[in-house]
Amino acid sequence: MTTHILKTPEVDLAYDVHGPLPTTDGRPPLVMIGQPMDAGGFAALASHFPERTVVTYDPRGLGRSIRKDGRVDHEPMVQAADVRAIIEALGAGPVEMFASSGGAVTALALVAAYPDALTTLVAHEPPLIPLLPDAPAAERARAGVRDVYEAKGWGAGMAAFIVMTSWQGEFTDEYFAQPAPDPAAFGMPAEDDGSREDPLLSDRSWAVSGYRPDADALTAAPTRVVIAVGEETGDTFTGRTSVATAQLLGRRATVFPSHHGGFLDGEFGYAGQPEAFACTLREVLDGVN
Repeated sequence: MTTHILKTPEVDLAYDVHGPLPTTDGRPPLVMIGQPMDAGGFAALASHFPERTVVTYDPRGLGRSIRKDGRVDHEPMVQAADVRAIIEALGAGPVEMFASSGGAVTALALVAAYPDALTTLVAHEPPLIPLLPDAPAAERARAGVRDVYEAKGWGAGMAAFIVMTSWQGEFTDEYFAQPAPDPAAFGMPAEDDGSREDPLLSDRSWAVSGYRPDADALTAAPTRVVIAVGEETGDTFTGRTSVATAQLLGRRATVFPSHHGGFLDGEFGYAGQPEAFACTLREVLDGVN
């Protein structure tokens, strides 16, 4: 693996290249992106593609990528331009991409704005609130997580986030009638460390979950776009947004093993099934599945 820093006037972007460039297998690089997850979250998945040159990166303001633009928000179009700049720096032409969660939102914005950047995109569980039939209620639920975080800190905010993202079906009066969850019930600290900068729990990433994909641009692009959803995700928030995104593009979501973090190992809490996940991803990229 080699680590690189792409310096622009607005950000120093850190990215890692696992394997040779130019590639030796006749395939373009496989780029893996997330948000707010940085490159470290793809270690397990990348290890299951030893035959491929895999590229991972830290989104601006996260991990090793240092912002110089004076902003703290996370805009999909801004991040899409960052990813395109990295692809250009690779000098390897259009690439294949696996993008998860907020990274999938960035990737959809990338295809719409720069349709020549990717040959294939596998967008895994993009959390797109505007596509839900209960979008106003989902926005209220999202705001509720932010409010708990602002009032009580990270542990309480993460507990509220888990409750929101594990709720089955639309956000009903029953959901909003629940008391604030106890952080200890989820193994979270009750103490407040005073920080309020978490991109997942604050409103800094609301532009991500509030993004509305350009369906016309996506369907017109030469990129093959596959929307992926975990078999265990069910009718939770990201399961519903995945199905809605696929429907927006006139297709069905492709089922992958495990859950929203299905490609993760045990380093990040609830482990997925990275080996099985990689097998399905390889089949999808090869056009078998």
